[in-house]
Amino acid sequence: MEGSLNDMAGGAIRVGDGQGQAFVCAPGDSILAGALRSGLGFPYECNSGGCGSCQFELVEGAVADLWPAAPGISERQRGRGRRLACQSVPLGDCTVKVALDPGSVPPVLPAAVRAVFESRRQLTADMAEFAFRSEGPAGFRPGQYAMLRFEGLGSARAYSMCNLANPAGEWRFIVKRMAGGAATALLFDDLRPGDRLMLDGPFGKAWLRTGNGRDIVCIAGGSGLSPVMSILRGAAASPDLAGRRLMLFHGGRGPADLCAAAMLDAEPDLRGRVELHVAISDTNAPGAGQWQGARGMIHELVRAQLGDRMADFDYYFCGPPPMTDAVHRMLLIEAKVPAQQLHFDRFY
Repeated sequence: MEGSLNDMAGGAIRVGDGQGQAFVCAPGDSILAGALRSGLGFPYECNSGGCGSCQFELVEGAVADLWPAAPGISERQRGRGRRLACQSVPLGDCTVKVALDPGSVPPVLPAAVRAVFESRRQLTADMAEFAFRSEGPAGFRPGQYAMLRFEGLGSARAYSMCNLANPAGEWRFIVKRMAGGAATALLFDDLRPGDRLMLDGPFGKAWLRTGNGRDIVCIAGGSGLSPVMSILRGAAASPDLAGRRLMLFHGGRGPADLCAAAMLDAEPDLRGRVELHVAISDTNAPGAGQWQGARGMIHELVRAQLGDRMADFDYYFCGPPPMTDAVHRMLLIEAKVPAQQLHFDRFY
């Protein structure tokens, strides 16, 4: 499948429903990728078939479906002519019907580049930081992610950058090994310095906003630490956020899963600037019996620390879907935090 994608036709895509927008998909590009590369605000979140945010109606033309079993769309919806833009490669000119979203206009146009694997740095027993380098500059906003395409895997995987944009082409990602995960097995066990892969990005809408006068709260579970570290590094470097309060809430199953303190302490710009709050959720995890800190789900610690002040902050959060759903529900529904102050991308 990976080789055949390069031979797929691509085509001109017209956005129907009287919007008068059009763009061109290069051979092998999904409709979503083509739209975002053209600077259009095609609605999306996960870019990997799980969330369903990029659904559209195929009015004319034909597409190849990269993942017919993607959970982001039902058979009933397919029967009504709907498709997922992130999983649809046009096989010629097409007309699609979708409500474009100004909030999805990319701040940096995504591009596919070749990247070389340089190093792996272990952070915990099952989490590491991976460094890649591209020939051109690494352009992205703090908090965004890239799609990595591995040789032998049919679909790309989304990983969030933990570093900042730079002219040297350095892309760094914090990744957690997933039990049975083919991509993380390649990353942790097979990838060697000098190996090459395709890196496509940046994507994502949970990038750092500045200039609104609010303090910042970052919430991370597991490798969700990656984008929030980028957010914190960007916030510490931003003149617009000088003097703003920066808080990080990091949750793990047990003490051995918590590496945020060591990471913050290693960086002078973050040490002493970021207020760190951590919690463990599994009382049976190794070392939990000796743990003297907070226990429970990380959103519960946020509630306990911020109380009735929750609506005063901007929030950036990332982690396993149950965690992000719980944080989103608490902030939006319980605490009535305005939606424009909540920044996260759904991953499944």
